Amino acid sequence: MSKVDPTLLVRESEQHKRRAIRQTVAMCVVCVLVVIGLIAYKVNAPQVLSQEELRAQGAVMFDKPRMFDDFSLLDHRGEPFTQAALEGQWTLLFFGFTHCPDICPMALLDLKRLVEALPEKLAARTQVALVSVDPARDTPEVLAEYVGYFHPEFIGVTGDFLTLRRFANQVNVAFSKVTQGDDYTVDHSGNIVLINPRGDYHGFFQPPFDLERIMLTYTSIDASFPH
Repeated sequence: MSKVDPTLLVRESEQHKRRAIRQTVAMCVVCVLVVIGLIAYKVNAPQVLSQEELRAQGAVMFDKPRMFDDFSLLDHRGEPFTQAALEGQWTLLFFGFTHCPDICPMALLDLKRLVEALPEKLAARTQVALVSVDPARDTPEVLAEYVGYFHPEFIGVTGDFLTLRRFANQVNVAFSKVTQGDDYTVDHSGNIVLINPRGDYHGFFQPPFDLERIMLTYTSIDASFPH
């Protein structure tokens, strides 16, 4: 019967121990990385707010988004702006006019800051449109220059008065012409209307618009939407 070399047994035992230690260390490293990844995901993932929390932050969302009746308007390039233009991405609509002295430019500046602050993927699937409540003066050419001042991707929308009125009514936006001597202005609602990627009226953001607040609510709405 051959003898077993004790030195060989000791060497094999030590190698087994080293392998066990390496495996244990590797498992610990994997566990730590998983924990770090979960923490990072939790920190970076958008906070999902309840309907009540959204409303408290000025974002009123409907339990059941509302479908549009057919409409046909024009964008600032002279191209049709219809239901199809609202599908495939989020759309933020603001109803205003180019002669507006303060509320409209401030709202568009707020929307510019929002788009530039959004995560890249969400920004890519977000479009912003100014819908004119003063079609007599806001031709596509006038709108092109105006919205381009705020952001090259912003859209200007106009059309005949009755079509604009019907479209505004569908998103609960009121506006009226107010005579001022030989001139006039237009009073209008100040909400930002949110259209979801299916092209439905999803809800609205109420003024005043604070960047941190609208970032919180909009990213929450996107995170909870079934894409």
